[in-house]
Amino acid sequence: METGVMSHQGELFVHPLSNPGAPGICPEMLEVAEEANRARDFNLAVEIYSSQLADLQQPDRGLCLRKADSLARAGRISEALDSYCTAASLGKLRPEELPFLVENIARALREKEPGLTVAVNGHCKSSNGDDGFQMNGECEEDEALDLFSCRLCKCLLHEPTTVECGHTFCKRCLEDDSVKDCIHCKQKLSKKEKLPNGLRLNVVLSGLLDKLFATESRARKYWIEGEDLWKKQNLSDALEKYNAAVDLVPSSGRLLHQRAELHMEMRSFSQAVQDASSLCKLKPLWTKAHCLKATALSKAGRNDEALQEYFLCVALKPDWTKVKLEAQKVLSELFSSVFENEDLPTPVHPLQGGLATRLIKPPALLRSLRPLTQKPGSSSQDSEFSVTKSALVDDSSSILPIVSPGKSDPAAGEGSTKNLADVLAALPAPTGGLKRKHSSDGPSEAFNPPSKLLRPDEASVFKKAAVWGGRTVPAELLDCGDMECSLCMRLFYEPVATPCGHTFCLKCLERCLDHNPNCPLCKENLSEYLANRGYNKTLLMEEVLQRYLGDELAERKKIHEEEMKELSNLNQEVPIFVCTMAFPTIPCPLHVFEPRYRLMIRRSMETGTKQFGMCIADELKGFADYGCMLQVRDVKFFPDGRSVVDTIGVSRFKVLSHGQRDGYNTAKIEYLEDKKVEGEELVELLKLHDSVYEQANSWFTSLKDNMKSQILSHFGNLPSKDPDPQASPSGPAWCWWLLAVLPLENRAQLTILAMTSLKDRLIAIRRVLIFVTRKRPR
Repeated sequence: METGVMSHQGELFVHPLSNPGAPGICPEMLEVAEEANRARDFNLAVEIYSSQLADLQQPDRGLCLRKADSLARAGRISEALDSYCTAASLGKLRPEELPFLVENIARALREKEPGLTVAVNGHCKSSNGDDGFQMNGECEEDEALDLFSCRLCKCLLHEPTTVECGHTFCKRCLEDDSVKDCIHCKQKLSKKEKLPNGLRLNVVLSGLLDKLFATESRARKYWIEGEDLWKKQNLSDALEKYNAAVDLVPSSGRLLHQRAELHMEMRSFSQAVQDASSLCKLKPLWTKAHCLKATALSKAGRNDEALQEYFLCVALKPDWTKVKLEAQKVLSELFSSVFENEDLPTPVHPLQGGLATRLIKPPALLRSLRPLTQKPGSSSQDSEFSVTKSALVDDSSSILPIVSPGKSDPAAGEGSTKNLADVLAALPAPTGGLKRKHSSDGPSEAFNPPSKLLRPDEASVFKKAAVWGGRTVPAELLDCGDMECSLCMRLFYEPVATPCGHTFCLKCLERCLDHNPNCPLCKENLSEYLANRGYNKTLLMEEVLQRYLGDELAERKKIHEEEMKELSNLNQEVPIFVCTMAFPTIPCPLHVFEPRYRLMIRRSMETGTKQFGMCIADELKGFADYGCMLQVRDVKFFPDGRSVVDTIGVSRFKVLSHGQRDGYNTAKIEYLEDKKVEGEELVELLKLHDSVYEQANSWFTSLKDNMKSQILSHFGNLPSKDPDPQASPSGPAWCWWLLAVLPLENRAQLTILAMTSLKDRLIAIRRVLIFVTRKRPR
């Protein structure tokens, strides 16, 4: 949307009149003109301003500027230049008086060049108007979206360092105090001083990058050394490093950009222009490249060429305020250079006589800009002007021509330097337009915007390559050996990087840390890493595996899934925790500290079963022939790797065969269920059930308060009586609660646990209750 010159109050700025009370100026008509501008009827405003000027004895500068602004906003650029030139002849044009001219020349350029329009509408989006804007798809450096680039500096990873969340950046980027959160996941990064030995590079990734991109890695090293020397103001040595880097990777846009900036700081403006020109050819739609070139040209005193680049910047990025202001400044200076000679005569009235009597302006101004604003199908007669000599002399003592129809003088302006006309004449014409020439230089070098550098059928390919283009990984250099875990000697599966920079499979690392809190390779203490359990996958490594070793990774995944499937079979190979008695429905908190059981518990969680068997020890077999399956409800880890596991009994089982796996016991089992009864047996069972329950309740009620409190704190209240004692395969819950709290030896409890007859179990419990009641001291 077109923007205007705004005052501090937010209203459209109106150029002040030189003589508001002059005869011929009608305030009411000026109000109508301003209202027409606000309504975007710019042509009406132009007519009013023209009629007002026609009534004046001498042209008014402010009125000329108002007319010029309206003409520019109407897209009548060549006519607008007439009025701006008139105003310039009456007083030096200030940069803040030229925003409409800059914006609308850029708009005309954009409308005539489809490639620029696509770049603006499809790619260039900024959150603010400054040069720190965020771009979504503009033709930034190719590496910006490359797998092996740091998302902070947008360059090839140098000394890659993987942070806690699993993302990888350059070490020096992370050392920047301004970097506090991960740019990918926004997770807060650990304070650098908290790490035992500071940031450590990822050893595997560092070697991989040096192998795959040896030349670019060396260039990146020189580049960074150059940056460090530059910060120390050792500019000559810094330039040597930059030169060495550019020699290795001459197509790196960011590198060229920085070297050009270094040249400018060293005041070597011609070299800066060369680098910026190369950069513009490399990235023709990168606005920062054209801005850099414009700045370098301006510093070199080549304002006419700088203006071309500024126009292109504004065309590509209409809301870049900083560049628009620079363009206005340069354009103001170029206008001033035309009218700076004090000996120039006072200009005649702008509307008196024909075009030949108009006041001074650059010779080919109308002719060069007419094609930008001429509508399709309109006559080209108006745009064909020739140049005749005039007695008016410019600042170079050469003859400054005025525009006159029908005649031509190819020598006009001979010997003069390039002026505003030369700049504007270089702007592109539409297809089939006139071939423009500079009067002093003969055929001019065509100004080729990005769209003219490519054929139409190449445009989409160019955009895709610029945005998505990445480094080519030499297939012959990458093999499985580069991505092999040093613990299992297989391809990485779920690779994780330790704070010391080494990479292992997640499961391999966890098993090592079960036994020792030190890195398996360098022996650095990883207690804090173990305490935080921040085992996040190294995402870059994972992506490399998926993209370049897909078949090998698929095979590795298949092996892992087969192992997990085998571990999750809770009949063929059930993990057995040899510790204490456990009963169905009864909580069983466990303190896990042995490495073998840490592995066992973790596997039960990873497979998703969250179950394992609990058996008491047996001197001959290792563990008893009967046990109870436990369900993990929660696990709390301690910094040293120990854990407290909250479990509850779910079902009973009988061991069919004993075994071992990775240090812990396993068993092939079959589950136990109570045999159900009917008829008279059921009636008898219900009577027995109610009787034993009352007996159990009476015993518990009669206990001393301190003993009762201990039982309640560990096991809770006595469960209620079940309406259907046979509803559960393991029988009523209160039986197991009572069995857990009664003062019985493990072997006696095991005997009752193994019973598959509820009647037999109730009888056994009744006997125990009678025994403990009689034995209890009175």
